[in-house]
Amino acid sequence: MTKITKRLVDSATAQDKDYFIWDSEVAGFGLRVFRTGRKSYLIQYRNGGRTRRMTIGAHGVLTPDEARKEARSLLVDVAKGGNPSEQKRLYRHAPTIDALCERFMKDHVAHACKASTQKEYRRNVDLFIKPAIGKFKIQDISRPDISKFHQSLKDTPYQANRALGVLSKLFNLAEEWGLRPDGSNPCRHVKKYKEEKRERYLSNDELTRLGQALTKGEQEGTESPYVVAALRLLILTGCRLGEIQTLKWDYIQGNQLMLPDSKTGAKKVYLGEAALAVLSNIDRVDENPYVIVGNKEGQHVTDMQKPWRRIRKEAKLEDVRIHDLRHTFASGAVSMGESLPMIGKLLGHTQVQTTARYAHLADDPVHNAAERVSGAIAAALFS
Repeated sequence: MTKITKRLVDSATAQDKDYFIWDSEVAGFGLRVFRTGRKSYLIQYRNGGRTRRMTIGAHGVLTPDEARKEARSLLVDVAKGGNPSEQKRLYRHAPTIDALCERFMKDHVAHACKASTQKEYRRNVDLFIKPAIGKFKIQDISRPDISKFHQSLKDTPYQANRALGVLSKLFNLAEEWGLRPDGSNPCRHVKKYKEEKRERYLSNDELTRLGQALTKGEQEGTESPYVVAALRLLILTGCRLGEIQTLKWDYIQGNQLMLPDSKTGAKKVYLGEAALAVLSNIDRVDENPYVIVGNKEGQHVTDMQKPWRRIRKEAKLEDVRIHDLRHTFASGAVSMGESLPMIGKLLGHTQVQTTARYAHLADDPVHNAAERVSGAIAAALFS
């Protein structure tokens, strides 16, 4: 053995077969000379009763001193129980974020999530996560990478936060599957953007305009009667869009909807006379179990957004979303003096804080009552 220097490396010539020159200064550090004349630096060590070798880099890319420094660092890791050769092999075969996303969709989402959640996860994966970081190795992703990705979506804070949530779940599962060390989720401490909860409720005048637009579309045949019925049911029941779109005749039991599945699980929806009247006017289609019949045989309506945009334009309510119809149902209940627990039951909320967002609306009927009382007193006081 002799100290590996540049002069020694330059003078080493190719032979009939590969051979090694070992360094006298750092035990386990050496030079491999290939029969082709190529030269590379390596380390050799024992692990688990086996001799292992790991290439550090090619001569010319690294100087002997640079290679020796790297060898010393790697051999210190070996002395502490590490196995850099195996770590390098695992890294070389490590999956990318693209592959992790597909395993996530197949092994977790497909079995653990509702259809609507599956669709949302797939949208986030395909439109945002894969294009941005899909080619990265799982081990290479760090918190700055996630922060940069999150910031790239700052113009759509709600979407940025949803994508961050999907990534966090993704990396939690990567730890569970042994693809990253425990506690290494890079999404931790990446602060979500503040989301402004939008509250939009239709006034009586706006409800009248919407009702007229629905009737016009129905009478003139510009809108499907099933779409019109769906929108009326959304207003009259406070149901979520998916609950009405996928409603089956079998779910209607007397004056109740017995939904086997919803965002919060199985759910009972109580129907008033107006909602029952809408249902009674819907034509059933043979061999189709759905109430809101779509264009495809045996299927329900899948696109409510296009007709909704036409209808709300006709009603001059272009800032109103379909989900605002649910808010309108809730606000109507509050204005009529219903308690928050009762409203939560009507809407199928499982948590009190979800219904609490409507609490401030209770001020309106109280204010109106105060106005009536003070007005009556003022009439006598100032007569």
